[in-house]
Order: sequence, then C-alpha cells, then structure tokens
Amino acid sequence: MKVNHNRVKQARQEANLSQQKLAEQVQVTRQTISLIEVGKYNPTINLCIAICKALNKRLDDLFWPEEE
Repeated sequence: MKVNHNRVKQARQEANLSQQKLAEQVQVTRQTISLIEVGKYNPTINLCIAICKALNKRLDDLFWPEEE
C-alpha cells in the first residue's frame, strides 16, 4: 500500500481552489495536480515551490513526511 505524505489536496480545498484553478495558477494541467494529490507524480522542486506560493504554504507543510 502506497502512503501519500503530501497534503496538497487538503491545502487546496482549504483555499477553496479547484484542481483546475490551482493548475492554472502554477501553469500545469489539472491532471498533473490530480496525480500529485494521489501520490502518482513527483513534482519538480520548482513546481513544489509554485504550489506552495499559490496555497500560501511552506514546502514542509505540503511535501515533507510527518514525523512518526
């Protein structure tokens, strides 16, 4: 079972953004955002930074695994 450690979907929903709107803001397709949210695509660091800026979050808020 693959564990998804990113929290992009939650942050996007809290910001009241659709996948499409976030995708437009960071200049990727909606499908790319969907794949990131389900953990099937590892974004580049530049895309991670763009997503963080769009959602007003830090990298470790969205992409770093939580301490267990």
